[in-house]
Amino acid sequence: MDKRKTAPVGVFDSGVGGLTVAREIMRQLPDENIVYFGDTARVPYGSKSKENIIRFSRQIIRFLETKNVKAIVIACNTASALALDVVKQEFNIPIIGVIVPGARAAVRETRNKKIGVVGTEGTIHSEMYTKVIQGMEPGASVIGKPCPLFVPLVEEGFAKHHITDEVIEIYLEEMKHSDVDTMILGCTHYPLLRSKIMAYFGEKVHIVNPAYETALDLKRVLEEQGTANDSGNLNKYEFYVSDAAEKFKQFANSILPYNVETITQINIEEY
Repeated sequence: MDKRKTAPVGVFDSGVGGLTVAREIMRQLPDENIVYFGDTARVPYGSKSKENIIRFSRQIIRFLETKNVKAIVIACNTASALALDVVKQEFNIPIIGVIVPGARAAVRETRNKKIGVVGTEGTIHSEMYTKVIQGMEPGASVIGKPCPLFVPLVEEGFAKHHITDEVIEIYLEEMKHSDVDTMILGCTHYPLLRSKIMAYFGEKVHIVNPAYETALDLKRVLEEQGTANDSGNLNKYEFYVSDAAEKFKQFANSILPYNVETITQINIEEY
């Protein structure tokens, strides 16, 4: 049996948000083993400098390499925007981010070439979605909107609360009255607010979830490399964090399709 086929896929994020990406990988690639790392000690990434995001990403990739992963998904939009191009040059392993798959889906879906992106300060100010979208569709116009309160609302369990409706309106009222016909949820936490955001915009705006698109990209990469797992063995999911393991576990069990028993806390600064 080719060891590379049964090797796990590494997935990392600044915290719990990337679990939405892990969840899609579990759904779309049910045979794959996953090692997930959430950088809960240093969350949020959205307000950190580019230098720090690159340093954090290098440390996490070095840690994931100790788990013999065959590919890495940067589930964090901020790290995908600020660190992906650098780490892809430095590490001899396929690394994919969430921005290109999300941008590609938005370009495919839009009819009027007007695309909205919501995300963290770091993601929106990097203008990475704009660059990628306009690289694929030069005529597209992109409106970005940072929505920093969405992350704590999700993490504190307010995704279904009416207070979230008010915050959505405050952030997105302007976009609702623009003529965007497609909007990218450019932060891994935001798919957990998808139904509320869709209800706010109504039928006229197509909402893109990059987590789903990224899982499909991963599938393609593994197939191209001949490393997709077809061993028929039961899959294994491992979870690591840099802090607050118990809180992470509660959140993971609220959104993942199975029960997470163990979360291991590590000192990521050692890598």
